[in-house]
Amino acid sequence: MIGYVGVDEQIDKDFHRALRKASLHRWRDRLRRDSTHVRLPSFDEAKGSLSRWSQAYRGMRTVEVEKITGSVGRHLNFDRSFLPIKASMGHRWGRVDQAYHRGVELPAVSLYKIGDTYFVRDGNHRVSVARYHGVGWIDAEVVELRGQKRKAAARGAAHEAAPPTGLSRQTSEPGASWFLKLWRHQWPGLWRPGVRPLI
Repeated sequence: MIGYVGVDEQIDKDFHRALRKASLHRWRDRLRRDSTHVRLPSFDEAKGSLSRWSQAYRGMRTVEVEKITGSVGRHLNFDRSFLPIKASMGHRWGRVDQAYHRGVELPAVSLYKIGDTYFVRDGNHRVSVARYHGVGWIDAEVVELRGQKRKAAARGAAHEAAPPTGLSRQTSEPGASWFLKLWRHQWPGLWRPGVRPLI
């Protein structure tokens, strides 16, 4: 239930709250020098990591929303939590959110499955609104891709999992204030050890 707030007002609040959360994710990750929320994984990149693959139609399934982690063509429009990152998406996102609040049943989304994860073929905004509202499961038409992982892709994944070298001295410096960490991140060439920035 929405309560005393009108549906249109609630939709506007939902979208701007989703944008704000995505923005906070980006700022947090910049401060941590972590790129996990920058964008969704691309289906083409995931498919490219398979050397030999085949696809099979799996039909209609009920899929756990948390396992939908990428997109076929819209991976630059959402962060890894499937939150919208562009203000221009408000109209379409709002229409889906309105349907959610009014209890209107929407068509099933269309997904590709690679391993245990899913990539959206059709229905990115429906998945985004579902994730925003904490919906657990969603109806989906699923096509599964199966294949062998390329050796180079597997090595690249292992390399990405390794902690970066050369950052530990600055990020784990004891007693460094959040302001100094932000200063070093935003203007790395202007910061020198032992010299505090002028405020």
